[in-house]
Amino acid sequence: MIYNSFARVYSELMDDSLYSKWAKYVENQVSPDNKSLLDVACGTGDLTILLADKYQVTGTDLSKEMLKIADEKATKAHKAIAFEQSNMMDLYDFKSFDVITCFDDSICYLRDEDELAVAFNQAYQHLNNGGKYLFDAHSLYQMDEVFPGYMFNHRTEDSAFMWNSFEGEYPHSIEHELTFFNWNDDIKGYSVNTELHKERTYPIETFKMILEDIGFKNISISADFGESDVQNDSTRWFFSAEK
Repeated sequence: MIYNSFARVYSELMDDSLYSKWAKYVENQVSPDNKSLLDVACGTGDLTILLADKYQVTGTDLSKEMLKIADEKATKAHKAIAFEQSNMMDLYDFKSFDVITCFDDSICYLRDEDELAVAFNQAYQHLNNGGKYLFDAHSLYQMDEVFPGYMFNHRTEDSAFMWNSFEGEYPHSIEHELTFFNWNDDIKGYSVNTELHKERTYPIETFKMILEDIGFKNISISADFGESDVQNDSTRWFFSAEK
């Protein structure tokens, strides 16, 4: 499963300031009457915990390792949040919510348009009437121009992390090769683990068409956490759709 090793360094690598921007985007998009919120692909829970200040939140993620960290963070923050493992294409065990969110380009981990339609339909089926579905996705510019050839290295006292990105097999897709080096006292050396993360995005028109086919209305697309219109060099798109 992806994120097994990444879960341990995810929070350390993330820019904490982004979470407040996502939270503000949610606040700007939904009515004060919207109270219940499902945070899909919640990762290690930083955004979910912020959203708990204004909404009755539930967090879900595919990774057990991520959810374990999220639960520990929520406990430390004195927030009573239910974290449940699930796939964004399988929300059948959940109730309905006023708001469903899916941020940090998590939607781009779906393999094709069919899976995208399943995930969108699951969100639609678990929204109350008038509810909002909010998500973001990498732009074509980010996927085609920024990511190919991207490299990042991170090192601590007893571990190291290497990130290399290269073009994927499909249009507007990318593959991130993540290699982890962790000190192992038993072998007096570093153990090595590699994860391959595949992401894919689509033209805005494709996202919008699938949302409309599912039944969503009042669809709006923006950039910069809803602060600006989409430009040719926007790196992330933000989608707001209503049931």
